[in-house]
Amino acid sequence: MPRTASFYCFTALPDCATLVAPLRALCTALDVRGNILLAPEGVNGSIAGPAEAVQQVLDHLRADARLARLAVRSAECTSVPLHRLKVRCKREIVTLGVAGLDPVGQTGTHVPPAQWNTLLELPGLVLLDVRNGYEVAIGSFAGAVDPHTAAFTDWPAWIAEQSGPGGLLQGQPPVAMFCTGGIRCEKASALLRAQGFGEVYQLEGGILNYLEQVPPAQSLWQGECFVFDERVAVGHGLAAGSHSLCRSCRQPLSAADRASPLFVEGVQCAHCAARRDEGQRAGYRERQRQMDLAAARGATHLGLPDPA
Repeated sequence: MPRTASFYCFTALPDCATLVAPLRALCTALDVRGNILLAPEGVNGSIAGPAEAVQQVLDHLRADARLARLAVRSAECTSVPLHRLKVRCKREIVTLGVAGLDPVGQTGTHVPPAQWNTLLELPGLVLLDVRNGYEVAIGSFAGAVDPHTAAFTDWPAWIAEQSGPGGLLQGQPPVAMFCTGGIRCEKASALLRAQGFGEVYQLEGGILNYLEQVPPAQSLWQGECFVFDERVAVGHGLAAGSHSLCRSCRQPLSAADRASPLFVEGVQCAHCAARRDEGQRAGYRERQRQMDLAAARGATHLGLPDPA
């Protein structure tokens, strides 16, 4: 049975560039696909493949003492939802663009899913959804603030604006935050703590951990949770959701989006139709044709190797 695994670890990896080739070679040999980022601040990845192979990759990472406390979320899947392999180095494993943060010793208080609902009853608490606008649009916690950010790098400016006169964060109230798997909150909470916020809480393991552990009858989650693989979105118990993906702009699409006269499978949707010219549409149509032909052969057209 295939498995998916999402993982991250903030730790000093000044030699991260030397770790790329051996890790890429191992994943390729084991037919493990996904995206793994290494940076001087640690590692962040999402992979999928045969269960034993995924475990071998995780064991390889944890064999480095600096990554022994790797945080992992793993789940069975009916098919491998990741089609490419990318292993690369970047400046940050989750890009915020603020130097000097300590996402290990300066983060907020981690709150387990079982205690999350109780925390949200705290008087004066501001609940922040740390994800991008297209993620928030398909599901969030009741009462959460949507910052309408297009990228995580928009967060510092939004926090600065909301910390000023009349802002939601004026006076540094207690703040609780959440994201998909927890990694963005490590940096977002460290940013608030660095600015003097005393009470900062974050959902341990993110939304996915909450949806897996909290029964639907007790849940405060509304809608579905966007995920960065071919599942597109999941619900309670991490069951597959109802959204699909626009292959042109990568926006999640609901049943209503797919019913739009502007939607053409693999080519465009209502979100991006006005931004595409006929040349681009022709390219997307050909890509979709190749994908359909590959599917008819039982192959995966998107299964491209990671360039060295």
